[in-house]
Amino acid sequence: MPAPVRKAVIPAAGLGTRFLPATTAVPKELLPIVDTPTIQLVIDEAARAGIRDVIVVNGRGKGAIEDHFDHAFELEHTLRARGKDGEADALAAITRLARIISVRQHQPLGLGHAVLCAREAVGDEPFAVLLGDDLIADRGRPGIGQLAEVHAVTGAGAVAIMEVPAGQEHLYGIVAGDWQDDGAGGRRLRVREMVEKPRPGTAPSRWAIVGRYVLPAAIWPLLAATRPGHGGEIQLTDALRELAASADGLHGVVVDGERHDAGDKVGYLRANLAYALERPDLRAPVLAMMRALLESAG
Repeated sequence: MPAPVRKAVIPAAGLGTRFLPATTAVPKELLPIVDTPTIQLVIDEAARAGIRDVIVVNGRGKGAIEDHFDHAFELEHTLRARGKDGEADALAAITRLARIISVRQHQPLGLGHAVLCAREAVGDEPFAVLLGDDLIADRGRPGIGQLAEVHAVTGAGAVAIMEVPAGQEHLYGIVAGDWQDDGAGGRRLRVREMVEKPRPGTAPSRWAIVGRYVLPAAIWPLLAATRPGHGGEIQLTDALRELAASADGLHGVVVDGERHDAGDKVGYLRANLAYALERPDLRAPVLAMMRALLESAG
């Protein structure tokens, strides 16, 4: 029986250039969705899936991420002194989400390299990878937990996939393969082919990887042997292609939940509105604001 997934890796060393000038001083991972940093939403997803150790792969200037998950004694004390116990309890709960382990990626050499930086912290066991730009608003079943379930049954690696509109395949890592019955009334894709950001018109399918992975320890030597590929970077996709062709195998899973691309300006705004509309305290005023904006836009 495969070992349980107890650790997660979150690459967070990127410069956040799409959100300049905001990210000159604030890590993009701390940009809020309504009032909660994106990385907190991602770690909450991992924690709800039973993951307790989260390895954050940081770069220079990202110390604020560690501070966010640290105990803010002065702020919590002040809130309680003012009778705001609810807010103080919410702050204290952040520190209990997971054990945060920080490692450095000293050079921006790609996603595969960022994951490889976490090798010693993860060790010889299966682990999750969650990209902070991808948010999955689930319906009680954490997205990464759904991948862990597939790994528990198959022992193979698993990646979250979604079908993208025709013409957008070049923006993603694309997979193709054989659809199989998962034994629970659904299907999963046994991955046979994988291309990182294929040239327009060359993609083998429209099924794209979207920011969630559960990987066996067999990925480590494959990553270590991966040479720079697309964009001169060490691509995780190249190692996944080798994993898919091995006896360990790789499955694509259509995750139950709504995915938001918080790494894109329009996607980020959409995520803010979508999450706000799920909150009883904000739904009515946000809908009123949206109607007013639409009317004023003509």
